[in-house]
Amino acid sequence: MADETREGPPISRRTLLRTAGAAGAAALLPDSVVAATEPGARAATATAPAATAGSVSAPAAAAPPAGPLMNLTAHETEILAAMVDRLIPSDEMGPGALDAGALRFIDRALSEAESSQAEGYRSGLAALDRYARSSRGAPFVELTARDQDSVLIDCQIGSATGAEVGFEGSSAGFFNMVKSHTWQGTFGDPQYGGNVNFVGWDLIRYPGLRMRVTDEDQRRLEAAELEPVRRSAYDFGQFQAGSGAGDRSASGSAGGRD
Repeated sequence: MADETREGPPISRRTLLRTAGAAGAAALLPDSVVAATEPGARAATATAPAATAGSVSAPAAAAPPAGPLMNLTAHETEILAAMVDRLIPSDEMGPGALDAGALRFIDRALSEAESSQAEGYRSGLAALDRYARSSRGAPFVELTARDQDSVLIDCQIGSATGAEVGFEGSSAGFFNMVKSHTWQGTFGDPQYGGNVNFVGWDLIRYPGLRMRVTDEDQRRLEAAELEPVRRSAYDFGQFQAGSGAGDRSASGSAGGRD
């Protein structure tokens, strides 16, 4: 495999994101986003490749969220940040999930619309770390980017097993839950705490929500000349924030689990 001749550069995970219809997730709400768990979405590579072929360097430190999380300890947050950072990393194509505020989105969702999944996060993150230690010899956050990716691939395909690893059900269920929430926090409506400064929409070149699309808009879109609209759906008068993650400001949350 190493001596095979490649025609052109390898396809990056970011390219897959842009070509897999990820923009469709931008208009969906936290309790209805299913794009990341649809069969077509699962066909995309689960984790990002290391920056350089053969690289064994340690991953860059994941940026912490602005302020304490309510539902996870500092150690759990560190593991989750490293996982989210590998799912959609920042790279030469733009910011990643951490920059988009995916961690804050997840914490807010676990306080509101997805509160039933909070314990699944805690047990899953602990199991992920135990599996990294038993199979790769170090905590997940201390592994190289390549080894973090390989651990996450094991989780995705349900093979992250072993004595006392302790995933509740299949490791794939935990992986897909976090992956789905990471997609939502990166590409969803910023009303729910993620997609900060619309960086997710900019990444996939989503033109933004419009109440009316003219023939000229369509022509300009096809010619890559349409200026994007960077407004939340709730900036339009006919929409109102309902129950769930839109009711409370994640930035106003305080406290955390010790």
